[in-house]
Amino acid sequence: MNMNAQRGAVLIVSLVFLLLLTLLATSSMQNATLQEKVAGTLNRRVASFQSAETALRMAEAKIVSPGFSQSPCSSPAKCLPPPEALTLSSSGTGGDSGVSWVATRGGFYGIQHVGKTDQPAGGGDGQLWSLYRVTAIGIEGDSRTVLESIHTQERRVMWRQRQ
Repeated sequence: MNMNAQRGAVLIVSLVFLLLLTLLATSSMQNATLQEKVAGTLNRRVASFQSAETALRMAEAKIVSPGFSQSPCSSPAKCLPPPEALTLSSSGTGGDSGVSWVATRGGFYGIQHVGKTDQPAGGGDGQLWSLYRVTAIGIEGDSRTVLESIHTQERRVMWRQRQ
């Protein structure tokens, strides 16, 4: 009878170890799933940033190309950063800003002629410079990146990422 009691104790100890191993495996699987979701989100965020940067560079190349011109904003309100950049989903003219949005691979860009200055950042040479705001949008899945730059006919003056 003593032998049967020991066999029962071994069975109970084995079941407890099996339960602990199952809990450890379940916890490890949940952690791996969470890490996979985080990595996917980070990957989409990086891809949307790269799409926005590509769109920004395309628009800036257009500004510095020979013969580029665009009419200045029709009012101070039309020169503000376009609010629709945070929700835009198609190209064309839209929103209160009146910006004409151009579709790119993975996003959009819009250009606003915000005015003229003889003192762009970094110093001027007395010449009157046109200032353009470029707003670029990159979209990858549920991630959206909005970048803006201020550009003259020659170079970028300022850059920022909008939230």
